Amino acid sequence: MVIPSLPQQLQDGAALELYSPGPLFTWMELQAMAADGVLTPLFRRSYLGPGIAPTPRLRARAAAAAIPEGIRQKVVAGRMTAAWIYGCAGSPERLALLVDSRHRISSLRSTRGCTLHEVRLGQLDVVSLGGILVTSPLRTAVDVALCVESDRALPALRHLLLRSELGVKLRLLILAVEAAPRVPHKKAALAKLAALAAEQSQSSGAA
Repeated sequence: MVIPSLPQQLQDGAALELYSPGPLFTWMELQAMAADGVLTPLFRRSYLGPGIAPTPRLRARAAAAAIPEGIRQKVVAGRMTAAWIYGCAGSPERLALLVDSRHRISSLRSTRGCTLHEVRLGQLDVVSLGGILVTSPLRTAVDVALCVESDRALPALRHLLLRSELGVKLRLLILAVEAAPRVPHKKAALAKLAALAAEQSQSSGAA
């Protein structure tokens, strides 16, 4: 069995956590190193360094690298993109980017590889992570419940609730959805959360 060696550029200095095309390596070189097992694909053109495990910060950095620099500070990664950043969903085909309704987004609509959603964001709805803004874990869970179909939403919500470090509690999530004023799909969102509550109740009873 032949174990691929690190390229000389990596041996000469400290290995980075995340690699994207740039002055150090081209995209073709990164692809070749990934094919050799030296780097691990993370998202689009971003790769994890040798022995590096994915974290929310690194996923956010990979997402940031895929967002055009001109709009990077004007958008917030949300919905299933945020769920993926927190390690609670698979990598998205297209980045879900939120824009506060107080700002105009007409100039951003041509962004490739992204979907833009105009929403209202509160000060506590957003956190800074890996060089971009991301919806908080609770706001992410609320948006997933409201905006994502059940077959994709329920697994992500289960993971968000199970990750104790994220601080998302089912009762708080239900209250947050109930308090959302005049939003579409509210009834369907509460039905998803009721299903999760039933699962938790059954699990507690079995224990």
